[in-house]
Amino acid sequence: MTTSPKPLSVKALLIWSLVALASFHAAQIIGIGWLLIPCAYALIELTRADSRRKVFYPMLALGFLFYAPQLGFFWNIFGAAAIALWLVLAFWLALFVLTLHLVRVRFGNGWMLTLAPFIWTGLEYFRCELYYLRFGWMTFGMAGNQMLGIPFSKLGVFGCGFVFFAIASILQRYGFSKNVIRGIYLTVIFLLFRLILPVAHEHAPSTRYWLPVAGVQLEFPNEQQIIPALDRARAKFPDTKLFMLSEYTFQTPPPLSVRDWCQSNEVYLVVGGTEPHGSNFYNMAYVIGTNGSIVHQQVKSVPIQFFKDGLPAPERKLWDSPWGKLGVLTCYDLSYTRIVDDLVRQGAIALLNPTMDVADWGAQQHNLHARVAPTRAAEYGIPIFRVASSGVSQIVSASGNVIASAPYPGEGEIIGGELPLNASPRLPLDRYLAPFCTAMTGLVMLALLASSFTRRSKATQTK
Repeated sequence: MTTSPKPLSVKALLIWSLVALASFHAAQIIGIGWLLIPCAYALIELTRADSRRKVFYPMLALGFLFYAPQLGFFWNIFGAAAIALWLVLAFWLALFVLTLHLVRVRFGNGWMLTLAPFIWTGLEYFRCELYYLRFGWMTFGMAGNQMLGIPFSKLGVFGCGFVFFAIASILQRYGFSKNVIRGIYLTVIFLLFRLILPVAHEHAPSTRYWLPVAGVQLEFPNEQQIIPALDRARAKFPDTKLFMLSEYTFQTPPPLSVRDWCQSNEVYLVVGGTEPHGSNFYNMAYVIGTNGSIVHQQVKSVPIQFFKDGLPAPERKLWDSPWGKLGVLTCYDLSYTRIVDDLVRQGAIALLNPTMDVADWGAQQHNLHARVAPTRAAEYGIPIFRVASSGVSQIVSASGNVIASAPYPGEGEIIGGELPLNASPRLPLDRYLAPFCTAMTGLVMLALLASSFTRRSKATQTK
């Protein structure tokens, strides 16, 4: 049984806000995912404010302080409109704490603690994947997933957030007694053993092998720069079979000179360009074969909001390469689980990701974007080769380890190495949990609305 906690004083509100803020930024900067558990605990504490206004507006301010420092590069890209985008992200944090507050007031503290991990996961999945302004970089799992290791990465980025809030809810309900702490430790150890066992099998050597790959970081190059850059990469990594250049290397389909280079060197090249489509265009990733022809092409699935980034892909297909089925996805597409889910379901054994990260966007943007590939690789157990226009380019193993990288800023930097093709990719567990949590969150909100309507009707009848 849990008793209803006392309302927070102003002093307590400030203290718990500082705890949430400090632990959130520590997890982002230091890279210790477990620091998000104090953040989750503090957010649950903040539901104890004694009115909806004292919950929502302080949480909106707190959310702004969560996201604006980490996403300061928005100002370089959008100018003053960045303030609105930071507030949009802050809104979801405020909505989460307000929803928990209302559940506690209407249905009791026990229900609030039980539903907290479900509501957090449901709202986070919705704001990252399902609506127009979706943005998945600042999830709890993206901050801590890599740092928690392979077993927890198999939970997925949304699953990690669910676990953080589940632990925080347990501590809220039962306190910090030795039995509770011991139980949490035993649960964690069980998950470790349960999730490690398949890892040894999935990452064991198989009949597949290591694919030699190389790429060059070039930002909006002219055609005369490209062939010499590819020649340098081939000279540095002569055994390379698959080369890559970034998104928007060309503003057209690949020119004849580049296709002739692939034919004369008997190699494949993945490169970004555009394909006219009516009055608009497709942002296209092309694969040029050893005969100089285009053997595969894939439209970008999720054009960046507020940019002239082309039309979304009408479909996604894998490249049936000489090394197996490879998924080709452009830049931002890797940030969305539903896109990677589709490619993994189709049987992709590796992902190729040409990316455009403009140098003027700054180091913080590049560093945050560089978290995506290792996290996705570890989640799905799939190797990824990513070449960005100005860094950070990466060759990532199926366990999420970065085998090779090229830095930011890095005009003309060459990345090369071997991409291991010896894994059996699979969907992480939260791909089933997160949609369920979103549906449950919707039902909770409907129940809150119905409860509010019933109370108002009764109040009207008694007058």
